[in-house]
Amino acid sequence: MAQRSSAGRGGTATRTGRGAGNQTQGTPQVSEATISRMRVDEIRGQLRQHGVSGTSALRKPELVRTLVKTLRAERRSSGAKGPGRRAASSGRSAGGTAVRTGPRTSRSVRSSQVIAAPTDRPERPGRSLVTTNHEVIRRWARQRNAKPATIRGTERDGRAGVLTFNMPGYRESSRVREITWVEWFRTFDLRKLNLIYQERLRDGRISNFFRTESPDREDG
Repeated sequence: MAQRSSAGRGGTATRTGRGAGNQTQGTPQVSEATISRMRVDEIRGQLRQHGVSGTSALRKPELVRTLVKTLRAERRSSGAKGPGRRAASSGRSAGGTAVRTGPRTSRSVRSSQVIAAPTDRPERPGRSLVTTNHEVIRRWARQRNAKPATIRGTERDGRAGVLTFNMPGYRESSRVREITWVEWFRTFDLRKLNLIYQERLRDGRISNFFRTESPDREDG
């Protein structure tokens, strides 16, 4: 059963009523038919961006009903009169729980599964993932004995430049300089970055793939 995270509003998912035109009661702009035409990954991504986690076990009909209920609850709470919000436009607070989007958001970000909390799990091995959550990133690095780092020579205004990880046997380079997590995350949030990464390869082996990306620029 999908649960609203502490940052969101509402409780467990229940079946929603339908009105004329297959729209939710009291919120005619939220169309269940429109949401039903979305891909499963897109629906799950929207739910996570709206603060709903624990959706990996839900099938599409349940996901559709959960997203409809979530949008309806948010519209009633905010008193909004326009179309339901489809996605977060910037990172949220509390350690980063939403994907940051912008004019140059890549297809990789849009097609990746959003991991909004440490309790979220990849849908399958080899799945491309995206997160801004600090604890998720720390856990991923810790499992690989990777240390927060930057690339020498890319510093800007006294701050860390290109963010990376010093990973044993993976990215050993004289240009890699280890930094603290405080400095790494300060730069990560200041530049509004996303971390695209993998947990496992398709064959189940652990994956060290990662890259940072800014939705406002061509590079991360």
